[in-house]
Amino acid sequence: MNLKKWNFNQSSEPTTQILANLVNKQGWLPLIWSEMGNKKKQVRLLLSQFDLAIVELAGGAFGLVLPISAWPTFTQRVRKQFADDQQILADLANLEVTIAVYWQAGRFHFNLTKHPLIYGILNITPDSFYDGGRFNSHSAMVKQIEKMVAAGADIIEPGGQTTKPGHFVEVTPEEEWQRIAPAIELIQDRYPQVAIAVDTYKLPVMERALAAGVDIINDVNGFETIEKRQLLAKYSKVGLVTMHSSRGHEYENLTNGMKKFFKANLAELTAAGIDRERICLDQGIGYAKVADGYQDFAMMNNLAELNEFHRPIMVAISRKGFGQKLFGLPKEKRLGVTLIAETAMFLAGGRVLRVHDVEETQQLVKLIETIKSSYWALPGHYEEKN
Repeated sequence: MNLKKWNFNQSSEPTTQILANLVNKQGWLPLIWSEMGNKKKQVRLLLSQFDLAIVELAGGAFGLVLPISAWPTFTQRVRKQFADDQQILADLANLEVTIAVYWQAGRFHFNLTKHPLIYGILNITPDSFYDGGRFNSHSAMVKQIEKMVAAGADIIEPGGQTTKPGHFVEVTPEEEWQRIAPAIELIQDRYPQVAIAVDTYKLPVMERALAAGVDIINDVNGFETIEKRQLLAKYSKVGLVTMHSSRGHEYENLTNGMKKFFKANLAELTAAGIDRERICLDQGIGYAKVADGYQDFAMMNNLAELNEFHRPIMVAISRKGFGQKLFGLPKEKRLGVTLIAETAMFLAGGRVLRVHDVEETQQLVKLIETIKSSYWALPGHYEEKN
């Protein structure tokens, strides 16, 4: 038997092109299962468990479109049912490599398709919009890091300079570094299993963070200078979070403008010698020309448009001002609406969740992943009966 990717793009038929566009955005996997021989009925019975439309193609092959979220359950059942078919097992392995979205992030090589990432925010500042001043003392910082690690954070990001909407006080690179250096050292010493990110737009802080061995640099300015790109190119494994921002301008067409930005930004980064696999995309919600306006909701809605880049996409909306705009909620009461909006974006393809509330976000991910990969079958139901 053979199981291959079904390439809709080979056809110029208009309806096929529309389907190809949907498949690309929604994270679906089109497949052709062929050369089944006397196992055709078994294959059909197995496929029937996944609530799929199955079409019979020329030569008796089956065509289907599988949600990526069904992939773990699908591969488990196929391997169990056809454990003696070396070709189908090899095809599954090849498809796994094709669909996986990897992120090279310092000491870590994350497979986002298998494992979404919880990216914990640790602001060591007096003026960040939500937690400013809460973790400035050493004891408070230590307790918060312990809490995030215990709750399951994959990444922790110390930040020493706020970039919240409106007026913020810029600090010197030296002061910013002095704020975050103790957190970096603590995580490295006590929690080597956790990746360390640094949120900074300043070149001198990037230099010191990279020399200290951090895994990820997150720049709200999208690594806009050649000096930044050349610096990151020297550290061949460090991950990057590159952010789109429209604070300085407005768009006639937001989606087209954002996609043009990332296309150009990725080209600039790779031209500097930075491997594409190191780059994660952030839409920059909260960084519109009008803070907390409807452009933010449009970006929450169009996240799936970025799936075409085949890069990790960050969901960075934790406790932001949309909760105030729609519901009049103070920052302390925005967890519920944050989780709802994160769920919508997670389902659309945002697999890196940058959050203040690690425990609750871990629950979100586990529940949604469980629901989306659950397909009922009685034991042996998809096996052919004699």
